[in-house]
Amino acid sequence: MSGKRIVVTGATGNVGTAVVRALGADPEVGSIIGVARRPSRWESPKTEFVTADVARDDLRSVFDGADVVIHLAWLFQPTHRPEVTWRSNVLGSIRVFETAQAMRVPSLVYASSIGAYSPRDDDHPVTEDWPTHGSPKAAYTREKAYVERVLEAFDRSHPRLRVVRVRPGFLFQKAAAPEQRRLFGGPFVPGKLVRPSLIPVLPDIPQLRIQTAHTEDVADAYRRCALQDVKGAFNIAADPVLDTRALARIFGAKPVKVPAPFVRRALAAAWALHLIPATPGLFDAVLHLPVMDCTRAREELGWTPRYSSEDAIEAFLKGLREGEGFPTEPLKPDVGRGHELATGVGERP
Repeated sequence: MSGKRIVVTGATGNVGTAVVRALGADPEVGSIIGVARRPSRWESPKTEFVTADVARDDLRSVFDGADVVIHLAWLFQPTHRPEVTWRSNVLGSIRVFETAQAMRVPSLVYASSIGAYSPRDDDHPVTEDWPTHGSPKAAYTREKAYVERVLEAFDRSHPRLRVVRVRPGFLFQKAAAPEQRRLFGGPFVPGKLVRPSLIPVLPDIPQLRIQTAHTEDVADAYRRCALQDVKGAFNIAADPVLDTRALARIFGAKPVKVPAPFVRRALAAAWALHLIPATPGLFDAVLHLPVMDCTRAREELGWTPRYSSEDAIEAFLKGLREGEGFPTEPLKPDVGRGHELATGVGERP
């Protein structure tokens, strides 16, 4: 089969499934190797799935003959055991980079994040040269920042390897909503309860603002990064930037001012009791994320999102209410709290 051979790690998650579909529809792509920790019965055009853990399995045969490696694999939990996520996310990423170089893969596209950026407390948009030291308060942001440092040194040491970093905001799609509820809300937040008629008020936290995008739009950015001759970092997010008042409008709820320290204390108590997997440190980090300027992606990649940030949130809410998911292990549909607790979806890898 002619066309580029592309390896995608983390191919069965929120971003991975969308990236695999986007690549499969592109005539420049000849074949796709989808790598995931757990076996997949999902079938997608041009795609062969391989079961492998980037933190411990031999990746050389998987990367052999690849034109591009898109590294998406990332473990968000268990948040009470940061050594586990460090081993998978940091050491696993280093293994991916080193194997790609050893197998002479020409191009590497890495999934960084808005969470890698250093904190900022105003709304002035930052470009890709804003420091990426992350927030020290959350494992996610520390790990994303550390991998950025590793990749900087790796890029300098291997100039023949084309390295691209994609730094998206929060990513939503209907199919991933059940997974995201399990990851950040846990089994005690039923998706069907997240509907406007049942949420009359939302906390209005003045510092909180988020940039989102629909996962399909971000997948298109990854496809462009894989196939175009570009290097460096790209900020990826849709307009507009959302604050809590905008979120309240989407929910049809009334915004009620609540001090951020009060919300943090409530989250800290729930996390300590293992009622929710999202850490209070992650809340701290989100409050101080910069606003990203996405001009470079639009001008150099030719990337324009089809969906607004509100559209992405609406898709997520619809997915929560319907709970359909997607036919891969990470995105499996909601099947009830008892099953989640029995299988450890809420907290264990």
